[in-house]
Amino acid sequence: MLELKHLNKYFFKYKVKIIIGILITIIARIFALIAPNLIGNSITLIENYLSTSSLNIETIKSKLLINILFIIGSAVIAGIFTFIMRQMLINVSRFIEFDLKNEIYKKYQSLSFDFYKNNRTGDLMNRISEDVSKVRMYVGPAIMYTITTASLFIIVVTYMLNVAPKLTLYTLLPLPVLSVIIYKISKIINRKSKVVQEFLSKLTTYTQESFSGVKIIKTYVVQKYINKELRSLAAISKEKNMSLVKVQAWFFPLMMLLIGISNILVVYIGGLQYMNNEIELGVLAEFIIYVNMLTWPVATVGWVTSIVQQAEASQKRINEFLETKPSIINPSTKKIDIKGEIKFDKVSLNFKETNIQALNEVSFKINKGESIALMGDVGSGKSTLLELICRIYDPTIGKIFLDGNDIKKINLNELRTNIGYVPQSTFLFSDSIINNIKFGKLDASLDEVKKSVKIACLTKDIELFKEKYNTLLGERGVNLSGGQKQRLAIARAIIKKPEILILDDSLSAVDTETEEKILSSLNDITKKMTVIIATHRISSAKTCDKILVLKNGSVLEFGSHKDLINKNGYYSTSYRKQSSEKEII
Repeated sequence: MLELKHLNKYFFKYKVKIIIGILITIIARIFALIAPNLIGNSITLIENYLSTSSLNIETIKSKLLINILFIIGSAVIAGIFTFIMRQMLINVSRFIEFDLKNEIYKKYQSLSFDFYKNNRTGDLMNRISEDVSKVRMYVGPAIMYTITTASLFIIVVTYMLNVAPKLTLYTLLPLPVLSVIIYKISKIINRKSKVVQEFLSKLTTYTQESFSGVKIIKTYVVQKYINKELRSLAAISKEKNMSLVKVQAWFFPLMMLLIGISNILVVYIGGLQYMNNEIELGVLAEFIIYVNMLTWPVATVGWVTSIVQQAEASQKRINEFLETKPSIINPSTKKIDIKGEIKFDKVSLNFKETNIQALNEVSFKINKGESIALMGDVGSGKSTLLELICRIYDPTIGKIFLDGNDIKKINLNELRTNIGYVPQSTFLFSDSIINNIKFGKLDASLDEVKKSVKIACLTKDIELFKEKYNTLLGERGVNLSGGQKQRLAIARAIIKKPEILILDDSLSAVDTETEEKILSSLNDITKKMTVIIATHRISSAKTCDKILVLKNGSVLEFGSHKDLINKNGYYSTSYRKQSSEKEII
């Protein structure tokens, strides 16, 4: 149970409720013991009456009635305390489930972007849902039944030893055998539970990807193949679950067998002792009741053990993520006034996973309020350079300075708050248009939203929707065109009025006329901003103060539009080519 030690902090947090729950459990078990004792006394009382004619029948009836009332009263009180105990301990399990899910979610948010490149969404979702549910069963029902069983055993066995030590020892004889069986089967369950949970993550991931890529699946008419693959995965999952269940199925039959043996021993040994006048008939009846009272708690030992083993396997999977250290760490909580001057000093970046050198000794400087266009072929390093400014990655070699400060030493939240970033792949939430835009500034007014939409040339498009700004978007904005998605993302970035605006090929899906309108509108509001645009279009680049051309991760050209046109290099060649294409069109 080493992996489950992570939960100890939560047990400590809710220690008062747990302690009260344990005390109430003990009280409930004590009251539960009254009934068997009274039943035994009643049987002894009747036996004495039948064997001795001196006892008055009315006295016997009176004592039996009192016993019956006490039996009913103790059962009611035990039931009430059991209810309170469940409310305490089961509620604690829900509180811990809530806290653990929040801890995992908070950890997910703190992890770096490279973590998400190496882990699938389905697996992440499975660990925060299915695995946490398995853990909750441990901190709730498993612990509750363990406390119940332990307290019942201690109280019952102590009483039984006082009443009839020899009979008690014979009754408990099967328990060592039970312990060995539980130990052996638990090890198998632990191993198989881990395999089941890991494969469930694969199944969840495959299903999630199928739903996300349903458009591609239908377009390429591969539904039959996807269904076949899913059936295959489901069949393997079923096989692994059946393998686990077959082992778990041994528990209850073995429990009942051993309890049955205990009952036989009580009847046989107790019967002999009764015939030898060593015990009363009431004691024998009392012991039979006690043995059967222990039946369910003993039977739950196997079930609880199974839950603990599954929780152990699930918590181990959770701990793997909780123990992961983010590669990008916020170095400070200090607030800083960011102006927007950016300097790259011999910056290189190698991706460890692919061993690809994305950037190679890149050096340049952008002054506050300047605009710069990044150009180059696909894979030249434009997007990577922009991601370094946002500290999505850190350079392998070299340094990046923001307003003269090493970017690694700046408050990460302050850095990103002052950057309006529109990535190459636009992501929209399954929410209304207005809420997607206000994601850039949560407290933005409707007027601010409309102004940013107007700058992004999206007003007419939104007005065509029936619900206008309250139109709900499908998953990832599936009911918008590529150009509409890009313009909505631009509106989301500029509504926060950042010091640095980064557009990563964010106008590729709009026509040149709309592009020129957007750029013209942006010029009016970005005069004091530092603007960086990654683009393939000269029409976007020529309006910028500076142009940086990358090739294979290295700086090929750097200068103004006028400077680069006269160099007769990559930029001037692209300019002449795109100009001639525009004339033909």
